[in-house]
Formats: sequence, C-alpha cells, structure tokens
Amino acid sequence: MLHRAEDVQSRLIEIQHGGGVVRKPNGSAKQRSQPGDLGLKAPTQTSKSFVLDTNVLLHDPACLGRFTDNHICIPVDVLAELDRFKTEQSERGANARKVHRKLTEMFSCSQRVTEGVATDGGGTIRLVVYDSALCPKNSDMLQRFHRIFPDKERVDHRILACTLLLMAYNKAPVVLVTKDLNMQLKARAVGIECQDYLNDKVDAREVSSYDVRRIEVEGSEMQRFASSGELEIESERISELVLNQYVLLEAGERQTMPARMTSGGKLVRLQIPEALKIQDGGALKPMNLGQRCLIDALLNPDISLVTCYGQAGTGKTLVAVAAGLHEMFNRRYNGLTVSRPVVAMGEQLGFLPGTLDEKMRPWLQPIHDALDLLMRPATPLGPRRKQPKNEGGEGGGPVKKPWEHLMEQGIIEIEALAYIRGRSIPNRFFVLDEAQQLTPQEAKTVVTRMSRGSKLVMLGDPAQIDNPYVDSRSNGLVYTRNRLKGLPFVAHVSLNRGERSELADAGAQLM
Repeated sequence: MLHRAEDVQSRLIEIQHGGGVVRKPNGSAKQRSQPGDLGLKAPTQTSKSFVLDTNVLLHDPACLGRFTDNHICIPVDVLAELDRFKTEQSERGANARKVHRKLTEMFSCSQRVTEGVATDGGGTIRLVVYDSALCPKNSDMLQRFHRIFPDKERVDHRILACTLLLMAYNKAPVVLVTKDLNMQLKARAVGIECQDYLNDKVDAREVSSYDVRRIEVEGSEMQRFASSGELEIESERISELVLNQYVLLEAGERQTMPARMTSGGKLVRLQIPEALKIQDGGALKPMNLGQRCLIDALLNPDISLVTCYGQAGTGKTLVAVAAGLHEMFNRRYNGLTVSRPVVAMGEQLGFLPGTLDEKMRPWLQPIHDALDLLMRPATPLGPRRKQPKNEGGEGGGPVKKPWEHLMEQGIIEIEALAYIRGRSIPNRFFVLDEAQQLTPQEAKTVVTRMSRGSKLVMLGDPAQIDNPYVDSRSNGLVYTRNRLKGLPFVAHVSLNRGERSELADAGAQLM
C-alpha cells in the first residue's frame, strides 16, 4: 500500500541520507537537503523532463510508460490529489487506484524515490518535493511567480512552482503536461513550456469534415452496380478506404448511388428497408444519405460496433433508437439499452430533489422523448374523447406509455453510464448517446462490457463537449473510432445534414 498522500512529502524528506532534515523542538526544519534529495535534479541532463499533472494520470494511467527515454517527474502534490479520488466507485477512482499500484510497483526496489528509477522506454521516473522553505536556491522566476499567484497552498500553483524549480536546476528542457486549459494558460503566463497529453489525440483531419467520400465511376460500372448490387474496381481508386466505409458512387452529375466497402475491395449496395416500422407505433423513413448509411450499419448483423458523428438535429439518437426498437421487435436482440454519460455526476447531481431515478431524469429526458415519439400510438386528429376514470388501472392513475411497460419488464433500459462498470451485457442493442463526453479509458470500459450477440452504437458531436479534460480530438468517441477502424465488425457514419427544422439547422451552422 502507498502511504497516505498527506504524509508522503514529510516521509520523502525524512528518508534522505539518514534524515536529510533535522527538526527542531518547535517543529521547524533546518535546511540540509540537496537538490537531488528533493528530486529537483534529473539523473541526466541530455533528456527532457516531463512534469505530469493529476488529470493526465487520471486520463490515462498507462501514460507512465509512454515517454520513451525522457524523465518523468511526479510532484508529491499530485499524489495528494490522487488520494482524494481513490475511494470513488467510478472510472476516475479506478484510474487513481491503478496509478497508485503502478507507482508502488515501479518504486518497490528503490529506497530513494526522488533519485529516479528506470522505465521500460529507457528513461526514468521520480517523485519531486516542492517546499520553498527547504530549497537552497530560489530562482527569480519563482519569486515572480509567487507575486503573480500568491496563493501558495493551491495545488495547481504548487505544481507550477515545482516546475519552475525544476527549470532552475536542470539545463535540459522541462515541460509541464496537463489537460487543464486554465493551467496551461497560467503556465505560459510565467514562461513554462506546456503541452497537452497527445498520445490519444487523433489526426485533426478525421474530425474536420463529415462529408461522405465520393468515387467517380464510369456509366457502365454504375449500371453493373445497380443491377447486381456489387462492384469491384481497381485498388488504386479505393486505396484510402477502410473496411465498412460508406461512399457515394458518381457517374456524372445526376447519377449517384451509396455503397459500402467490404473485404476484397468490393463495394456493395445498402440493405435497408423503406422505413423502420415500430410495433404498435410509428415508422421512421431515412431523410438523407447519411441516415440511409447509418440505418444500413445499424441493421447489419455482422457489424457489432457503429460510431456516428453528427451535430445537433441530424437525427443520430432518433435513428439509433428506432433501429434498436425495430431489431428488438424482430427478435434479433433480447432488449434495448439506451444510456448517456452524466458529466455533472458529482456534487451538482446530489442537490437535485427526489430519488435516484428522478435525479437522472433531466439527463435522460432526450431518450424518453425519442421513445415517446417512436412508440406513440397513431391517433386521429380532433378532440380527445373523455377517458373513463379506471382507464389507468386501480386507483385511476395516469395511463402508462407503451415503452414504460417494456421498461418494467426489463426489455428496455434507460440508465446513466455511471453504473456500467463491472457489467457484462449479452444480446442487447446498446445505444450510447453523447459519447464525446467520455475519456478514452471510459470508452474502453464501455466497449469491453459488450458480450457475444450485442451491438454497441456510439453517437455524439465531437465539437460539442462539456467535459473539461477532453476535446474534439481526444474524447472517447473519436478515440474508439480511430483505434478500431478497419475491423470487419466496425463501421462509422458521419451525419452532416440537420433534419430537426430549418431553424435548428441554421442555428447549428451559423451560431
């Protein structure tokens, strides 16, 4: 077990060279420590030193092995922050515990954790102690920093000050790695080189355009494709395509047909019904090319993971839920689960009134709206007839909606994503809405919950993010798409045309 983070700093100081610091009877400390005793000097001056912020460790505990032959510095104040999260029964708590175990393992053979131990990539990792009263050398930059940011007890400021001290004691570059945008601004304001954690960022081109790839074909090729439903063309023309990618074949200006890439360089025609019919409810027809491609992927039994990008109003959630209901009523899956992450899952949620289900209702209301629209019985226009008092059953309560009966039977589940950890989900059609709010590690947790016979659909808009520690290129949705693309059971669709209303579409594009 790692010592409690509140005691780590004093313990690290006291174990240096037979004590390192002599404490006077009144509790004050007499300086004896050298820079190496506090971890301020890197083992070598030929490699960069990277100072890791707490959010980087929580974002990806495996980052400790991804800095090759450079030096990794962990301020002891970061351990104090990790200690706050380690008891949480969440992905963040699990990551904090994983970091503790990894650090304990790496330092198990070292008595002086501030000297540094070797990493697999040829670099080192060490803990760094910051205490301005114990440092034999305070740089002008550090004094200026304390004038700009006088709150010395704030953890962010202590990590920044620790980085400035490392810059004073090392000739090689010192870089702060953090996913906190405000901390990056503070660092740059005082002259600290700062970077985001880039290991799980996708190429900017992958999220820059949602347009369907177009391929020019001859008129004879288009006729052959229309009659047979298949087309094989030269590998040079489809060299950049991946398996299950959707394209638009063009023969002239007005002859177009959508197709999907399959193995062996073969393009096949989409297999979609005229409309998705919902039992005792309505029917949903695809409104544009993107929705047709999405429905093809959702109904394909050989595709078990579908990722979908699309801005607000493009119909991502509605089409996915409709396809899930369509497949469920056709007995291809035992049930439908619709979930979404609750970014404000912490203190803000506790202040809402009611039971847990009532607290979750505001975040899950869009899913209720989609189910209500799709499963609403067709009723003629005109004034409603007065219902008998016992219409709702005993007690004359309100009439339950069709999907509420299915929820009571467990056939339809609507839940927050916070409770998926540890589950195994067999033979379910699982729709994960707002997946761009997830971190890559949280997305991995969801993907690994899927058992045989299940289908996972991840929806979201990479440009619309509330999570402060992910962005359009590092969130769980784009990370999952980037790492799993090209597999035979994975497909991706981008929606770029709004169908909610002309007003909503104009707002999404122009505001």
